[in-house]
Amino acid sequence: MTIAGNVLVLLGSAFLVLGGLGLLRMPDVYNRLQAGTKATTLGAMSVLLGSAFLAPGLATKAVLVIVFIALANPISSSTIARSAYKAGIPLAPVSVRDDLKSKEAAE
Repeated sequence: MTIAGNVLVLLGSAFLVLGGLGLLRMPDVYNRLQAGTKATTLGAMSVLLGSAFLAPGLATKAVLVIVFIALANPISSSTIARSAYKAGIPLAPVSVRDDLKSKEAAE
C-alpha cells in the first residue's frame, strides 16, 4: 500500500506540474483552461488517492473530495469558457476555427 500510495502521489504531482506548465505555455484563455482543468483534475485525484493509500483513515474524505472534483471541475471550466467567450475575449491567432461563431450567426 505504501508503494502504491507513493507512486500515486508522485504521479499526481507530475500532472500538477504539467498543468502549471500548460498554463504558462498556452496562447489563450481557452487553451489554458483546457490544460489547467484536465491536468489538475487528474493530478489532484491521484494525490488524494495516494494519500488515502498512505493514511487509510482519510480514505472516506479523499473519495468524497475526488467525487466533488469530478463533478465541479467540468462545470466550472465550461462556465468560465462560456463567460470568456461572451465577454469577447478573442481566440489565439493560431486557432483554426471558431465553432460558436457559426452558431451565433445562425441564431
